[in-house]
Amino acid sequence: MTTESLASVQKELASTLAQADLEVARELFAALDVLDSSAGLRRSLTDPSREAQDRAAMARSLFGGKVNSTTAEVLTALVSRRWSKERDLGDAVEVLAVAVVVVQAEREGLAGLEKLETVLLDFRRTVSSSHEVQRALTDPQAKPEAKQKLGAALSPSASAEARLLIDRAVTSPRGLRPAQLVKRFTEQIAARQQRWIALVTVAKELDPSYMERLRASLDRYFGRELKLDVVVDPAVVGGIRVQVGDEVVDSTVATKLNDLDRRLAS
Repeated sequence: MTTESLASVQKELASTLAQADLEVARELFAALDVLDSSAGLRRSLTDPSREAQDRAAMARSLFGGKVNSTTAEVLTALVSRRWSKERDLGDAVEVLAVAVVVVQAEREGLAGLEKLETVLLDFRRTVSSSHEVQRALTDPQAKPEAKQKLGAALSPSASAEARLLIDRAVTSPRGLRPAQLVKRFTEQIAARQQRWIALVTVAKELDPSYMERLRASLDRYFGRELKLDVVVDPAVVGGIRVQVGDEVVDSTVATKLNDLDRRLAS
């Protein structure tokens, strides 16, 4: 139920999230803090006995005058779904907040995503390699401002997008260590990067001129500049198989023969 709900919201709000800015991400994170601070509120907003429109009205009443219309749209869409556990709603808010940040980085294409991921991975490695830093970032007595200052010192080249995610990890890790939350963020970024990488499977090496023609054709077909990852596999016999994210274009001889075998068998 939870996986289906999140996937449904992501599909419904795809264009909205694509147009959102970092302020929306900040507001979603702030709303997440409110949810995490009140078990009663989480129960009310995920109560399956309440109608979806009632839960949405409650969210609008709570957040509507404090956030912009895009943030309110995202929050009402989320509370309108059913969630298996109370915490799942907060997890979904976090996923969509990170999605907004990732979309901002993606405005520079794959390079923007790789840059964001690199900064976060460097930060994670730095933190993981120092017990002193780990203690400082998990000290319950330390003020959030001090943790943000330390996080900034450890990632001086961070963009606004990376800065927001690192600040989030060091001040509100939601029961995780900061490095663990950063790892979760990078996994979401890596999943998004697959939209920009075309896994091309062929029977033999392609000559450079054909590669350039293929690259141009795939860029046009998928509507963005792709990075080609070519794998040579003689088992495909001939033709070409291309996978970009979840989308597959398969014109290999092996696939056609398998399809023929299935038709004959039926």
